[in-house]
Amino acid sequence: MSSRPAPSQARIGFFAGMGAYLIWGVMPLYLRLLHGVPAQDVLAHRILWSVLVVVLLIAGLRGWDKVVAALRQPRLLLMLFASAVCITVNWFVYTWAVLAGHVIDTSLGYFINPLVSVLFGVVLLGERLSRLQWVAVALAALGVAVLAVERGALPLVSLGLALSFGIYGLIRKQAAVDAATGLFVETLMLAPFAAVWIVGTPHGFTGWPAPTLITLALGGVATAVPLLLFGIAARRLPLSTLGLMQYMAPTMVLVEAVLIFGEVLDPARLAAFCCIWAGLAVYTLSLRRTA
Repeated sequence: MSSRPAPSQARIGFFAGMGAYLIWGVMPLYLRLLHGVPAQDVLAHRILWSVLVVVLLIAGLRGWDKVVAALRQPRLLLMLFASAVCITVNWFVYTWAVLAGHVIDTSLGYFINPLVSVLFGVVLLGERLSRLQWVAVALAALGVAVLAVERGALPLVSLGLALSFGIYGLIRKQAAVDAATGLFVETLMLAPFAAVWIVGTPHGFTGWPAPTLITLALGGVATAVPLLLFGIAARRLPLSTLGLMQYMAPTMVLVEAVLIFGEVLDPARLAAFCCIWAGLAVYTLSLRRTA
């Protein structure tokens, strides 16, 4: 019996995956609309509005039984709190970097991320890599080293994004919970901190102009919708297909950084990108051979 998804299911998965990565790909354009709003304020609003969006989503899916079951598992709650901390770090670094004009560095971080996840699998989960996969990881490390030597410091934004999202994925891989329930519990845990932060700011909840408030509220949609679409795609597409699609978002972000935001792809960055792209090509080849 074939393990391939039915054509109709694969089509649904493909368009869901495309939707998720397209939204993530245009995220810098959305965040630039909030220029002038501190990154920590954007993050706090994003968390609170995400809670509301996910509540509506779970109500529509009639998924409250899953939420109640998750809240009764102390070990699962501890894992989701850890993943919530990781995704908070990831969201903040990304938001700050985009608003501060480091969009290319965010693109580099998400190109590194798949190979960081592979390395985590080896170190923490005891997974084994083929020779080609080791070559891929080595090429990514070389790309980071090129930047570190040229700048005299590690590319902290890129590594921060790759490591925080890699750890987040690692934790969520071990947590027995669906995407919507997990996101609800994570944002529910973060909501009190976000609310306290917003109350303590000069603008509070309603001090921003109406267009800014609407844009901040859209952060909840921009967070929840692509995660839901990604969950749909992950259940309906082969891992190799999904793995190739994930390069869409950082590619779009890189193009936006250079053509729209006017950032410079200097020789060191270009060399680092070339190393990492080569590593991703080798890794993709290894997946195809395994398949």
